[in-house]
Amino acid sequence: MLNLRRGLAEVRSNRIGRTKAGGGHRVLSWHVLCVLCGVIVTLRGADPPRFDSSRAYEHVRQLVAIGPRPAGSPAIASTRQYISAQIKQLGLRVVEQPFDTETPIGRVHMVNLLVTIPGSRKERLLIGGHYDTKLFRNARFVGANDGGSSAAFLLELARVLKDRMNPLTMELVFFDGEEAFNTDWVDPDHTYGSRYYVANAKRIGTLSDIKAMILVDMIGDRQLNIRRETASTPWLTDAIWASARKLKQTAFLNEPLRVEDDHMHFLEAGVPAVDIIDLDYPAWHTPADTLDQVSARSLQAVGDVLLDALPAIEARLLQR
Repeated sequence: MLNLRRGLAEVRSNRIGRTKAGGGHRVLSWHVLCVLCGVIVTLRGADPPRFDSSRAYEHVRQLVAIGPRPAGSPAIASTRQYISAQIKQLGLRVVEQPFDTETPIGRVHMVNLLVTIPGSRKERLLIGGHYDTKLFRNARFVGANDGGSSAAFLLELARVLKDRMNPLTMELVFFDGEEAFNTDWVDPDHTYGSRYYVANAKRIGTLSDIKAMILVDMIGDRQLNIRRETASTPWLTDAIWASARKLKQTAFLNEPLRVEDDHMHFLEAGVPAVDIIDLDYPAWHTPADTLDQVSARSLQAVGDVLLDALPAIEARLLQR
């Protein structure tokens, strides 16, 4: 496999490699379940909960104000405090998943943050994103889009999902340590938090409860271009892109892109997973990844598409 995560010169990052074909799904019963899931979700009222990108953008602003937030730093500890406080205000609870791991700069303490929103069934649909920023010793990198947008998105999604009748239990995971400490993305120096999460789930016997995983990463770019990540589970990608077509969200492009990201460890463990990511981002891993590069409109587009796709995704998972 290619050494990934180097830019859209090969589409913006050396996280990019080969494409993979595949896919296919059941037809009649799947569509019936989609309708039923849509009905279940809206039983609490005529208007289903809506994603509010102005709230998400404000979370990005607050995170950027903390400054650079690399794994193991005092600033990422402050970030955890902010995330936990926001989740507590929603009447939900953050469970910390701490671990220590060896890195190229020595042993680093990291903490994943887990938020569980109960559903009608105990099986989980996991939606995750990273909240750390890449370590630069000679530059100020605040990661407004890369690290900020995903964490902010999950915070707003928590507000929406807590008032939704979820057929499956929802687990929102803020992953620590997604970024490499070295300049280049070289195994195993990356995705520390998701690697630990999956390994721990295997160890304690809860991996089988995770029916699918949806990852969001770098979704706030003003010039949003999200390509179909080719290692992702085809039916999950299809469900999301179908909603994008329905909502006329043209930022979801029918072009292939191979990315290594936090979803990899779930795929390797046999969990269906999809990566929603925009690597067509000139400010990626530069000091220019600042608040002015992030658009509430882009956050809204991803929020609308994901929420619209959930009933179809849930219906498919209820068949499994």
